Amino acid sequence: MIDLKQIEIKDLVFSYDGKVNALDGVSLSIQKGDYVSIIGHNGSGKSTLAKLLIGLMEVTSGEIIIENQTLSLENVYDIRRKLAIVFQNPDNQFIGSTVRDDMAFGLENRQFEPEEMDAIIEAYARRVRMQDYLDHEPTKLSGGQKQRVAIAGVLSMKPEVLILDEATSMLDPKGRKEVNDLVHELHESREMTILSITHDIEEVIISDYIIVMNQGKVYMEGKPEDILVRIDELTEIGLDIPFNVKFYLAMKEKGVDLKTPFDVKGMVNTLWQYTSKK
Repeated sequence: MIDLKQIEIKDLVFSYDGKVNALDGVSLSIQKGDYVSIIGHNGSGKSTLAKLLIGLMEVTSGEIIIENQTLSLENVYDIRRKLAIVFQNPDNQFIGSTVRDDMAFGLENRQFEPEEMDAIIEAYARRVRMQDYLDHEPTKLSGGQKQRVAIAGVLSMKPEVLILDEATSMLDPKGRKEVNDLVHELHESREMTILSITHDIEEVIISDYIIVMNQGKVYMEGKPEDILVRIDELTEIGLDIPFNVKFYLAMKEKGVDLKTPFDVKGMVNTLWQYTSKK
């Protein structure tokens, strides 16, 4: 079997104050092309992990290995070219006075040829359905539009790994759906690895793999269908359960077998067949 590990973390320890570890012996691996969700309550260490991955802070001990390169001060800029991160507040990422200028700024930093930039900007703005807003001021857009612009900006630099650090936490339901739909499309294309740091458990259902953080450690990990049914353990550390899982388990208690909580259409069809027989 071919090893497709793109990111590997070994015994990672990090402390902000030298006394309490924000990350305490974290080890995990992420396969190339996967959509991985890292979930946990506030203070569980998930956002700290994202910042360490892109070299914004130096680890206390342990290793971060990205495509067989161990992250260090010597190669941090080379590794950052492979990664792109979108934070929860897109306003903190805007530099340009227009959407076009903002996207151009990132491309200039990566030393793209000026004659290529217009076509790249147009292509990625269209990719996130923001091509009609290229001459608009970013700060005047809605929350969902801002995050789509932020994602377009990082996609235009063609990263191998896209990190979303609580990218939907400040959005209203409409904006959250816009961004989640876009992430789902990116995942379907399998053109990059997606790592989503989130506290919203509803977002993780479509991911390939879930890593649950608690008190700076990996609490559990596995596929959504294996993790999201562990209700007692998840609620014990302050996480909620997706509605469809709650519904599935409630119906199971009543003797109705809906097969899986992750196929909503199938659940509806089974429930319809069950009620029509009564």
